[in-house]
Amino acid sequence: MTERPMLGVGLMSGTSLDGVDAALVRIEGPTRATLLDFVTRPYDDAERAELRAALDPAGHAGTAALARLHVRIAEWAADAVQILLAQARTPASDLAFIAFPGQTVWHEPPAVTWQLGEPAVIAERFGVRVISGFRPRDVAAGGQGAPLVPMADVLLFAAADHARVLLNLGGMANLTYVTRRAEETGVLAFDTGPGVAVIDGVARLVDQRRSFDRDGLIAAKGSANEAVLAELLGDPFFASPPPKSTGRERFGDQYARELHRRVPGPDGVATAMELTARTVADAVGRWVPGDAEVVASGGGCHHPGLMAALERCLDALPGRHPLRAFEELFFPGDAKEAVAFALLGYLTLHGQPGNVPAATGAAGPRVLGAVTPA
Repeated sequence: MTERPMLGVGLMSGTSLDGVDAALVRIEGPTRATLLDFVTRPYDDAERAELRAALDPAGHAGTAALARLHVRIAEWAADAVQILLAQARTPASDLAFIAFPGQTVWHEPPAVTWQLGEPAVIAERFGVRVISGFRPRDVAAGGQGAPLVPMADVLLFAAADHARVLLNLGGMANLTYVTRRAEETGVLAFDTGPGVAVIDGVARLVDQRRSFDRDGLIAAKGSANEAVLAELLGDPFFASPPPKSTGRERFGDQYARELHRRVPGPDGVATAMELTARTVADAVGRWVPGDAEVVASGGGCHHPGLMAALERCLDALPGRHPLRAFEELFFPGDAKEAVAFALLGYLTLHGQPGNVPAATGAAGPRVLGAVTPA
């Protein structure tokens, strides 16, 4: 692979539905990526509601609504790119590519994974080639199509001399265990279950003025219902072995509504918070071999109660699993997934695999995505 530096933009709109992240990244090789600038183009309440309606299995979004949303998601992503380039004072003509994973609206491997977001809208607006559709090829090869960030965890964020767990606390939570940087042997990666999606879903039902449990204020007023929590922890997903992945079709608004019905008020938010902390810690204790530091990123890191609960649960495990913030070692953790997709776009353009079969369960390494020409 040529090591000629490339300037690219990585985009990300995940299951937390907080907005579109955009990262300007200089890549000088598969193990050398530098974050130059980063922005989030937040969703307003109406946009977030439109997305939740499309994601909700109990919703009634029709064909016309989904078709329009397909274009609107790309327009929101293009807005994020425009804001990023203006902030970085970088012309679009300097970009080699834009990596656009779109918004997952249905994830049911091995049958299907479906992302909305028309890449032609972005290519036309900036005159830059766009790499999109990263997940379907892995699913076609028998994989889960997720998580895909493990390739960046292996190449960019693993430690050189000890084992590390890279934990992402987005709408869903997922982890990557890597023994050494740039070494795929022994890599383990999978979704552990809900991250903040259920926490925030219950919080919205408790206080409709809020779109999420900002600063963990609602959860702090409640206590986990241990009886209900025990039932939730019995979900077979948590005990099933990796590779595995999940999404809002399982742990989304419908799940949050049922939890709120059973445990109303702040106690429901606290129960959801404890569910995330315990399932993440259980996944580490159950599947990660030996000691490994846990380096956390994602929106859940801004929830003080969740981080305290997670640290407590990790401390209760056999062995040592110290919890650290991603930004202590690298750059602000909110930018991590956008940087990861910039790397995946780079790999696609160079004909290199972007999946980690040990993480997704695919039949083998695959070059991911499709390229929309400039």
